[in-house]
Amino acid sequence: MATEHKLRKGIVAFGKMLHERGYVAAMDGNLSVRLDERRVLATPTAMCKGMMRSSDLVIVDYDGDQLTGRRHVSSEIGMHLLIYRLRPDIHSVVHAHPPTATGFAAAGMPLNKPLVCEVVIGLGSIPLAKYGTPGTSELAGALEPLIPDYDAILMSNHGVVTYGDTLEHAYMKMETVEHFAKIALVTHVIGKQQPLAGEELEKLLEARSKYEGLKATSLPLEMYQQSCGDHSPGMKSAESESKPRRSLTRQR
Repeated sequence: MATEHKLRKGIVAFGKMLHERGYVAAMDGNLSVRLDERRVLATPTAMCKGMMRSSDLVIVDYDGDQLTGRRHVSSEIGMHLLIYRLRPDIHSVVHAHPPTATGFAAAGMPLNKPLVCEVVIGLGSIPLAKYGTPGTSELAGALEPLIPDYDAILMSNHGVVTYGDTLEHAYMKMETVEHFAKIALVTHVIGKQQPLAGEELEKLLEARSKYEGLKATSLPLEMYQQSCGDHSPGMKSAESESKPRRSLTRQR
């Protein structure tokens, strides 16, 4: 298990990567790591994530009370603590505002179409939580129904939160969300999408269940298939212009 010193260095490093990649601006975003059953290491409020030092980080308990640190903890720590409470398998949380994915969130559009096989395997699906004021119980209430079944969530008119069994995995999921958002945006510009469906989709979900540290599925096959038929206005499905793919009848 990583030492606190190593985890502090990791948060500083990944905070800098968030800033360098434009996923956060000014003093946006926050990161945290579960230290043990009673403590969480987190980024402070009002500080650029590209300019942090290990000594700037703070430690809080699971009630959000600050235990150590000369700076103040982020007002959004409640979101992190909620995720840790609902997901014992999670050891790190990353919140940022990557531009393309946040654009989808601001437009009220989830990233829930199975357009890219790697995203289906790595994340399953990326839902959209309704708007909640940052740092309040409203946001927690909006996220709570989604946290148990997803590893990445768009927050309406706000940003993205991702989480994983390690800090690195939580950060990589943030990269995946933004990369996928860029691909999805291209399909909207082109005006056509070709979502995976049927047997092709089920194979990917089965493959996902075999990856260590991933939930078996973040969206049931039936819901995926339903979303495939729910195209945005003006969007054409490739399946509407060609022979439909064969659907798989599942035994219940």
